[in-house]
Amino acid sequence: MTNEESRASAPEVIAGLGGALSKGARVRAVATLVVGVAGAVFVAALWWTEPGPLPVLTQLAFGLLTLVCLAWAAYGTWLLRSRVPLFATDRVVAAWIGLTASVLVGGLLIGTVAQRGTATGTWGVIATVAVLVAVSAVLVVRAHARRAALLRRERALSGDDPSPGAPR
Repeated sequence: MTNEESRASAPEVIAGLGGALSKGARVRAVATLVVGVAGAVFVAALWWTEPGPLPVLTQLAFGLLTLVCLAWAAYGTWLLRSRVPLFATDRVVAAWIGLTASVLVGGLLIGTVAQRGTATGTWGVIATVAVLVAVSAVLVVRAHARRAALLRRERALSGDDPSPGAPR
């Protein structure tokens, strides 16, 4: 048997990846699920136990933070239930959750601080939100690039690459 005869094709290798998440990936998925649920329960408990009626922006903030925590819990659940190779789809989904949360919570913070009318505080919050959104956007771009690279590699290995002379 030669070395070329013992090589598995790309579809065989991908099929072999099957349903097994690595131990580290399982731990990260469980941690994401647990922290998401715990955060949602904590924020919702704070919201529900407020003694009096809250201002509209405060209620919006509580609802938004609860929603973000539930999104992370759903993401952790999805990771644990995935039984196919993800090709970095998990990174793309996590990056988009982070960017969405940064934009929504940041907008709420800027609106709240602007409503109170302190110029110094407003510029500090705007700068902080801008950094958070920029970092989140970079993570989205990197996640998409990683996924594209893995999919290109899969196509090249399976022989489905439409451009045989394309760089690898």
